[in-house]
Amino acid sequence: MIVDCAVYRDGRRNEGNEGPDDLSTALDQARASSDTFLWVGLYEPTEDEFDLVTKEFGLHPLAVEDALKAHQRPKLEVYEDSLFMVLKPVSYEPDSDTVSTGELMVFLGDSFVVTVRHGVDMPLGDVRRHLEQQPEMLRHGPTGVLYSITDSIVDHYLEVATELGTDLEELEAEVFSPSVGGSRHTASRIYAFKRQVLEFRRATVPLGPPTARLAGQGAYGAAVPFVQEKSRPFFRDVHDHLTRVNESVEGLDRLVSDILSAHLAQMSVRQNDDMRKISAWAAMAAVPTMIAGIYGMNFDHMPELHWVWSYPAVVVIMAVLEVLLYRLFKRRGWL
Repeated sequence: MIVDCAVYRDGRRNEGNEGPDDLSTALDQARASSDTFLWVGLYEPTEDEFDLVTKEFGLHPLAVEDALKAHQRPKLEVYEDSLFMVLKPVSYEPDSDTVSTGELMVFLGDSFVVTVRHGVDMPLGDVRRHLEQQPEMLRHGPTGVLYSITDSIVDHYLEVATELGTDLEELEAEVFSPSVGGSRHTASRIYAFKRQVLEFRRATVPLGPPTARLAGQGAYGAAVPFVQEKSRPFFRDVHDHLTRVNESVEGLDRLVSDILSAHLAQMSVRQNDDMRKISAWAAMAAVPTMIAGIYGMNFDHMPELHWVWSYPAVVVIMAVLEVLLYRLFKRRGWL
């Protein structure tokens, strides 16, 4: 459905109604003036709802298919009559330690912007209201809208990366805690956290080449259609922030893998300690068992068999040997 639709002239929203009644007429009026553009925002539109927008703005069918089906990787594609960009807003729930992603498609063309949102993450109403308070940015037309949306999403990436880093520190403290580190649920928590980092990474890493292209960096020096060349410094700032996010994500991924390895190593060491303790107690139990077994045999000719003090002597010998074994294993750290 169409969430919002408005015509902006000289950085100001046209007042008087909720939006233009006829998209074709509004688009013609916007193209008639160099300082005017039309912004249409949609939320999870159906195919029938999107047909009108497709026909009026001449959107490419492949881009329309991607916008309707969603589940796309972040990307930037240039068509004859429009520019198509896919972004993935991210939100993080600290209570459940869950990263959730939505999808946001942006169509840019001659004097128009069409945004298609899927999922509950990052409502564009806040971005639109913030932009309407910045007429200088809106005067840049569709390019200003694309920059503001991209900048808002990437800035939120930084916040999510910070929260993930804080949770990772708590998980690290739990793993290396003597009392909790051996919990049976620790490994599952680490693995679940790693899956959240992977989900976050799927949203941030593929966005690198599109922002680099908009910023005109490296091999992406050619101008991008429908995007003003003087906006490159702004997109360069977005790309720098995204680079920081991706570095943080790579660091989080490496750290959580190292923590999992450290936890498994700790579990292995503790199992070895347990086995040594079991072996020590088994050895201490074997000595009296062996002596008792020997003297339990029914032979007539055995040393000290008929000696009066043989029983207490054997018991004392067993006790002495047990004390010696206990001190030996204790000194070696087996007990």
